[in-house]
Amino acid sequence: MPSTPNFSLPMLYAAQAQKEITHNEALVLIDALLAGVIVAIANDPAGLSPQPGEAFIVGDAPVGLWAAQACCIAIFSDGGWRFAPAVNAMRLFDRTAGVMRRFDGSNWLGYPAIADATGGSVVDAEARATLAAVLVALRQAGLAAVT
Repeated sequence: MPSTPNFSLPMLYAAQAQKEITHNEALVLIDALLAGVIVAIANDPAGLSPQPGEAFIVGDAPVGLWAAQACCIAIFSDGGWRFAPAVNAMRLFDRTAGVMRRFDGSNWLGYPAIADATGGSVVDAEARATLAAVLVALRQAGLAAVT
């Protein structure tokens, strides 16, 4: 079946029977991917209790129903699990870890933690206060991991 180049969404084709099935399949994937949020990274869906529409990043050692889906985005629906490929430079917010994750073409990376400013021979209290405020804002936005 033909599909879109980025997320492998199923496409309709001329004279296709039951177009609504293909269309609804694509809508389920779009609905989950447009949110830009995943619940967590996991390797085994067996211990999860997902709600329809919730998405997970499949870890690098998937088992069970997720076998052979490493690094994909697993989306739970009323019909079971659906999978979308990760796209290079894609970013998703990880609700459990509270950080943005970025796909580098082969792995999902979390932004590294940035330590608060310390040390130095001259302490500039105003600069440190500004840096601290920037770090707090980045952490709250999920763009920097909490140290």
